Amino acid sequence: MGRTRCIWLLLLLASSSLAQNVVPKDGYVPDAATAREIAEAVLKPVYGKALIESERPFTAILEGGVWVVSGTIPCAKSGCEGGVATVKIRKADGRIVGMIHGK
Repeated sequence: MGRTRCIWLLLLLASSSLAQNVVPKDGYVPDAATAREIAEAVLKPVYGKALIESERPFTAILEGGVWVVSGTIPCAKSGCEGGVATVKIRKADGRIVGMIHGK
């Protein structure tokens, strides 16, 4: 019984040391390009691929540790009227903290 417990304890310790979470020093969303890719990926299922692709290029600005990613109004189709999609993504962990589409 004691030997079995010891083996299980060693296996538990070994598996927990191998499963360490790696946190990148610049966060999971280190730059504007990554933020734009994440934004498009989460926007397309909600607002539709065609609409989101029509709002390219997307801009990404870092504000207080949060990437604010916004589309560009497609002037050729709308005469520069209407709104664009905006997504807020936390740089440190990639969490989506807000998503909206203006009118």
